[in-house]
Amino acid sequence: MQKVASIVLFLVGLSNAFGQSKNNALQISHLTGDFYVYKTFYDYKGNLISANAMYLVTEKGVVLFDAPWDETQFQPLLDSIKAKHHKEVVMCFGTHSHDDRSGGFGFYKQKGIKTYSIQLTDQILEKEGKNRAEFVIPNDTTFTVGQHTFQVYYPGKGHAPDNIVVWFDKEKVMYGGCFIKSAEAKDLGYLGDADVKEWRKSIKKVQAKFKSPVYIIPGHDDWTSTDSLYHTLKLVEKYLAEKASGRKKS
Repeated sequence: MQKVASIVLFLVGLSNAFGQSKNNALQISHLTGDFYVYKTFYDYKGNLISANAMYLVTEKGVVLFDAPWDETQFQPLLDSIKAKHHKEVVMCFGTHSHDDRSGGFGFYKQKGIKTYSIQLTDQILEKEGKNRAEFVIPNDTTFTVGQHTFQVYYPGKGHAPDNIVVWFDKEKVMYGGCFIKSAEAKDLGYLGDADVKEWRKSIKKVQAKFKSPVYIIPGHDDWTSTDSLYHTLKLVEKYLAEKASGRKKS
């Protein structure tokens, strides 16, 4: 609970979700083709904090990339997808172990939905006594579901020790979760589990591996800019420079 509170306190100042009503607890936006971004909210002492996630509609069913942060929206998300697309959710990937990403594993497993994480995420969830994914996958795995192919990739430590990104090469869609900060972010936010030095290296790996993204979806706040990955690198470099400067002064 202390970790959740810390994350929320860092996000409060950054979120664009203030003033959302309970009628908008789940917001679904069309991204491109079969891709949809959905936004949910975490209520912390009356402040609603937003979190982005994504789903993909395929011929074989719908694939979720991260669960709603608000657990009251676990079922409404399934209902909304069924009503909108006339398909069932068949897979759910958690992009790291924090509750705004993997918090739905237990619920969706009970619904018969296949849940996935990398081994690092599984180990953290086990250590913390939380619900784990049914399937543990290698750090760099390619999936084909219906007409779509995507790559799940672990670039190294960053926002969290286990953060992964998902890449759709044909459509040039990058789903970054909390590994990528929004282009409107003023700082790196919650760093309780972060390794900022490694984050810089990990970002450069992603930039080298996945070229010319047309869409980049960060974990929080505005997702309409393609500058978010580069912006995250600049925030990381600024943080490291300020930290180094502080050490010199001391």
